Amino acid sequence: MRRFFTLCAAVAALSSMSLAAQGRQAAPGPAGRGGAPGPAATGRAQAPIDITGYWVALVTDDWRYRMLTPPKGNADYVPVNAEARRVMGEWDPAKDEAAGEACRAYGAGGVMRLPGRLHITWENDSTLKMDLDAGTQTRRFFFAAPPAAGEATWQGSSTARWQLPGGRGRGSATTGQLVVTTNRLRPGYLRKNGIPYGANATITEYFVKLADEGQEYLAVTIMVDDPQYLALPYIKTYQYKKQSDATGWNPTPCVAR
Repeated sequence: MRRFFTLCAAVAALSSMSLAAQGRQAAPGPAGRGGAPGPAATGRAQAPIDITGYWVALVTDDWRYRMLTPPKGNADYVPVNAEARRVMGEWDPAKDEAAGEACRAYGAGGVMRLPGRLHITWENDSTLKMDLDAGTQTRRFFFAAPPAAGEATWQGSSTARWQLPGGRGRGSATTGQLVVTTNRLRPGYLRKNGIPYGANATITEYFVKLADEGQEYLAVTIMVDDPQYLALPYIKTYQYKKQSDATGWNPTPCVAR
């Protein structure tokens, strides 16, 4: 287990150094007759790693900020600006619930940090589906063109690509990794105590699969870039442990407090 957390620390450091780097993309499909390009390989066919299945969050750091709602105004370790502090001072969970905004902390900017479980499946050959039992949320990662723009949602619009082993960039994982970029977000909270992110925020995530003594883990490094409320991008890495089945899976509604 100690070796696993050492690996996670290395993944976090490498990923944060290359969040802006463009890795080597998966190769196109085989050429057709006469040298013409063949059908493009799907996201599922290109996958260098398999991250499907059930995963449970490991709350190994930031316990007080993940298992408990921090006090109003507390933004420890988050690079908020003056406007964010003003908005944080107005946070009122009762008002959020009354306005139908109880899911503000369960959007793509905050839901991965909440304790709970993931269920990842292929919805089709070009779409990874991630169900989260915290808040009963669903995210979709599109390897092909995402659906046409509509109203912003809690989980936004996510495009995905595989970064293959040996790809350019100091954060390229030796086994490959999934890179997801999300925008078109409904404004939400980074933490349940009202630390905001806005509609124009961009979220970049790196999913890396690890193993230690036969146990599989998933490390997810997340960068939230939001010039409206953050003085610098906010970067964190969260870890998940692979489960053999759906034991413990417990979808629950969003709770503002």
